Amino acid sequence: MRSLILSAACMLIFATNASAQLVPSEFEQITHLVTFGAESKPGWGDDDHNQTFFFVVPESFTKPVYIRVFDPDIGGAHDEPNGEWDTGVKFSVYGGIGAHSDPDAKKIDPVGNHKSGTLLASKLFQSETRYDNDWYTFGPFNPMEGEDAPELNGRVFKVIAEGIAGNDGNLYKYFLSTKATENKEVEGANAFTYEYSFRLPERKNTVAHLYPFMDEKVVSITQHNFDFDFEGSILIYSIAKNRHRVTASANSKWGTSKHPIVEEERNTTVDMQIVKGRTSRNDMVCYITNQYDEAVAFFSVPVGGPPKFKYKVNLRYKDGDNE
Repeated sequence: MRSLILSAACMLIFATNASAQLVPSEFEQITHLVTFGAESKPGWGDDDHNQTFFFVVPESFTKPVYIRVFDPDIGGAHDEPNGEWDTGVKFSVYGGIGAHSDPDAKKIDPVGNHKSGTLLASKLFQSETRYDNDWYTFGPFNPMEGEDAPELNGRVFKVIAEGIAGNDGNLYKYFLSTKATENKEVEGANAFTYEYSFRLPERKNTVAHLYPFMDEKVVSITQHNFDFDFEGSILIYSIAKNRHRVTASANSKWGTSKHPIVEEERNTTVDMQIVKGRTSRNDMVCYITNQYDEAVAFFSVPVGGPPKFKYKVNLRYKDGDNE
């Protein structure tokens, strides 16, 4: 699967308007990221036991940065048990040439050279109480250690969470910070991924949001969602689409549907809303491809802000009404 080349126009908006690095962000209303152990079955909501996120530090920022992980251990307050706690999840931070630019880094599946770039830090977490419901910090990293990405107006760091063993689910969050012991934002930074594995809100009628950006090349998209369990509905909103329904998935199955992207939607963000139809715990996976089978990036902070549908008013006058 070929990877998406993000447009310069997209990145100009992205680099200047984004200002939050909590992943998942408050915009998304997603509970946690999720990665299951390598021995778990797909029906638990993780198709490949691997999740990659990219963080961009603006070119103008020169101070050290830290990548913090909330609740990286397996067991305790937030995680998903499957029998005994026997799972390990390895978090690895990469920078340098190829961290994002290598085509394998942007593929949906963790194949080939997806661990491209220079390994800067790595740690395996298992069942341990020290980091339960608390933060672990990688870094400090000099922004120059990230991959130089002029099209992103910054430098890129890649974080891979990899289920090494066991079959439990690890629920966690990220924060790109200027401090080692607290969450302080890097102004102008953002985060994105090409395949999203996450925990939905539990309550009925809650709504999770995913924010893919449509660059000027996109003519159509194909959305793919996995293991939604038919628990509600998935809808697309944009400046041109209002409650546009997509195909939802069953337990341990993929739901796939193709949708046109019209001219006024290009170089804008689309809001993919996942609406819960019942109260439950559910983990799922989503990704989107364009007409070239290239992966489209989901941004934690929507580029240009969440889209607002533009209503079109059609006024018809009778004879004499417009006099």
